[in-house]
Amino acid sequence: MWFDPLCPWAWMTSRWLMEVEKVRDIEVTWSVMSLSVLNEGRDLPPDYREMLDRGWGPVRVVTAAALANGDEVKKPLYDAVGTRLHPGGRGKDAQDLHAVVVESLAGAGLPADLIDAYDNVPGDAVDTALRASHDRAISLVGEDVGTPVITVAGTSFFGPVVTPAPKGEAAGKLWDGCVLVASTPGFYELKRTRTQGPDFS
Repeated sequence: MWFDPLCPWAWMTSRWLMEVEKVRDIEVTWSVMSLSVLNEGRDLPPDYREMLDRGWGPVRVVTAAALANGDEVKKPLYDAVGTRLHPGGRGKDAQDLHAVVVESLAGAGLPADLIDAYDNVPGDAVDTALRASHDRAISLVGEDVGTPVITVAGTSFFGPVVTPAPKGEAAGKLWDGCVLVASTPGFYELKRTRTQGPDFS
């Protein structure tokens, strides 16, 4: 699964996949993508652009943590950041978002100096690794998506966008269905209008 720490829908999907791991024979590998990279150069509403400008920091720090400590640290750090942002309701402004990442590094038992990556210069090793991971996700599903992206056994798709995250066997049935439709040759899209926001319960 590819995630952007700021995306509440990716958070919902990640919680669902954790349930799927309990009832299906899968093991999730966690990777980063970036809504900030995805939307570079696009004409967007000012409030969304401001959110994307803030969005570089958390995903850079997750990337830097993995470069320095191995891929296995991505999930604990994502859990720490996401818990504070999504059910915790934090990070609505730049100062608090930065504080969330500082706290999350400590909560995940990672070195505090990884926060230096928050404001990395574009083109450095962290930025290069972030863009490579992002580009890998996009190469699997195309440009007309966001986060999350999932790939399994050669089948890749955006989503699912679901709330609340199904639990137990319901999570497994959704997994079965997603893999079935996504692996059908020529299948591209199912969609309906969202009528509620993420339910973090």
